[in-house]
Amino acid sequence: MAAESLSARILRENDAVLGAMLSHRFVEDVKNDRLSKEAFERYLVYEGAFVDSAISIFAYAAATAGTIAQKRWLIAVLNALANEQIAYFERTFASRGIDPSSFDTGIAEVEAFRAGMLDIARQGGFLDTVAAMFAAEWMYWTWCRQAANRPISDPLLKEWVDLHVDPNFAAQAQWLKNELDIAGETLEEDEKARLSAIFGRAMQLEIDFHDAPYL
Repeated sequence: MAAESLSARILRENDAVLGAMLSHRFVEDVKNDRLSKEAFERYLVYEGAFVDSAISIFAYAAATAGTIAQKRWLIAVLNALANEQIAYFERTFASRGIDPSSFDTGIAEVEAFRAGMLDIARQGGFLDTVAAMFAAEWMYWTWCRQAANRPISDPLLKEWVDLHVDPNFAAQAQWLKNELDIAGETLEEDEKARLSAIFGRAMQLEIDFHDAPYL
């Protein structure tokens, strides 16, 4: 029997926390077309503010990547964040008349997510960031694939869901998974366990972050 890949191990060991996120109230509200306008707009502001931090996180990954192929991939990710995702938020805020400065993006759950994800990137190496972002992107890709097949009456929410099932986003989630699997072939047991714990830590931060729109 083939040895278990590192990503499969990480997903198995973190099944409970991943399951908690995939069944989160926010996810269920989106899938059942009952997310309130107020909760969605708070989420947009919180998530929009995090994109700036995500750029820094992937910049750390690019700086610590070991190959030019990895660096090229991550440069493309940075370009998409800076020129596509930020543009989505700018367009959405304008169309809905949202003033992000009128929201408190420093509330505990949002700040803990921002600071926690940045700390993983700053204090760890390339694989630390890959494990944390694999948690985030695999999670979004998983539940948005389900939501994309359901009716969503808010066109901007529908666009947000569709962004996370776009082939480019799917390729990014798969790239993170593959990077873990390649590295896992030669990593020591304690390093595999450490990366699995980082995934779990990032997923718990995601859960708390998704609580924030309801507070």
